[in-house]
Amino acid sequence: MLTKAERLKKSKAPQTGGEWGDRLPPGQTLTDRFPILHEGEVPRYDMDEWTLRVFGEVEEEVTFTYDQLMALPKTRIETDIHCVTRWSKFGTSWEGVLFRDVLKQLKVKPEAKYVMVHADNDYETNLPIEDLLGDDILLAYQYNGEPLTDKHGWPLRLLVPHLYFWKSAKWIRGFEFMKEDRPGFWERNGFHNYADPFKEQRFSGEDLGLPEDEWHHKDFD
Repeated sequence: MLTKAERLKKSKAPQTGGEWGDRLPPGQTLTDRFPILHEGEVPRYDMDEWTLRVFGEVEEEVTFTYDQLMALPKTRIETDIHCVTRWSKFGTSWEGVLFRDVLKQLKVKPEAKYVMVHADNDYETNLPIEDLLGDDILLAYQYNGEPLTDKHGWPLRLLVPHLYFWKSAKWIRGFEFMKEDRPGFWERNGFHNYADPFKEQRFSGEDLGLPEDEWHHKDFD
């Protein structure tokens, strides 16, 4: 059975026009849909029990309740998003808490340079801390003026719009601060460690730069 990375590499590249200039990354197809792609079942939560754990290279471990996170300053952004499966969606609207506002609540050790994002269904993805400090990096709970749907990551997902969307983990439950980088779930399974869509950093190893059209056949909002 082919892995997801292998299926992507064997697929035919889409035809993309130049009308969007530098806004549409190479090899992407613009869509008005919001495809629903994830591994495993959609989690169900008792919000009285839900927590977000922060651990690793911190002076003390911290566990946030949902209410504690909701009490932090709220930020609204509009941004484009890009999936490794070759779709891009322009002008998406989100509300959430900036990662850097959460960071202010922590005592992170200076030697911490990376973060492993932990999410339900045993999912994880790795990021440099510096990639989480921007004005558009959210712990998001609202999309397009409405609460996130379960399938899009309710009650909380990460939003890292300058990287392929697998880095924007759904159903986040923890941040692990690390001295050294280590690969997450998709990074261990053939995908690029960093994932810049404008550099087509889709795969580790050989960069064939080919897409799949699998997302056309998925559920979408």
